[in-house]
Amino acid sequence: MKAYEFDAEKVRDRLVELIRETAERQGFSRVVIGISGGKDSTVTAALCARALGKENVYGVMLPDGEQKDISDSRKVCESLGIQQRTVNIGAMHKALKEVTDQNGSVAAEGEFSVAYSRAADINVGPRLRMTTLRYIAQALDARLAGTGNLSEATTGYCTKDGDTSCDFAVLGKLTSVEVVEVGKTMAELPRDLVEKTPSDGLSGKSDEENMGLKYADIHLYLREGTCGNPEIDEKIRRREAANMHKRRMPLILDPFGKDGEQ
Repeated sequence: MKAYEFDAEKVRDRLVELIRETAERQGFSRVVIGISGGKDSTVTAALCARALGKENVYGVMLPDGEQKDISDSRKVCESLGIQQRTVNIGAMHKALKEVTDQNGSVAAEGEFSVAYSRAADINVGPRLRMTTLRYIAQALDARLAGTGNLSEATTGYCTKDGDTSCDFAVLGKLTSVEVVEVGKTMAELPRDLVEKTPSDGLSGKSDEENMGLKYADIHLYLREGTCGNPEIDEKIRRREAANMHKRRMPLILDPFGKDGEQ
């Protein structure tokens, strides 16, 4: 079997071409991108700027209250010279918890209560960000460029109806390792942001600590078929199977299909 090879410059240039072709085919010239300051949104913004021109790329920073590394997000926008704006979703997040009685309020008679769930609360941020980005994109007659990568999608390290929602996914076929390699070929990008340790910005832990997996192992699993450790391979396989619903359109139950086919 031929060994896996990755030409970062070739992939970079092809992605630029594909973004441009998609814009021409679908009839749009502007894109909106949520800028977190991490490698994925950084590389996505740079690729879109090359394809469509920096004046047609709108970077939106979406802190949830206070974001300690918001300066990294600004640095991305300023380095690329793209349009930028900050929208703090903190008030929206707080309001949602209040109206769903998660702040200790009492539900009305006959209504069920919603107990606070840290997992659900963490996922509110990405979903509110996506709603905000959709609103801005439609107002600008632009398309929403997704920033998620293949490693995240494989392991389910993403939020359904949050960062998985977009009009086109720029990095969806690249592993986390490959995104870094593409970013390194782009002189306009700050190297420290391209190589920045991925984290959710909430738990105080890195992505790898939260998953209990290393991106290098996920990369090898996807590209070579194994990371060299059967136990880790199985852990990745289990996560991939359990999170496949995040990568597909909603399941449609077909009562007319043969033998319950869907």
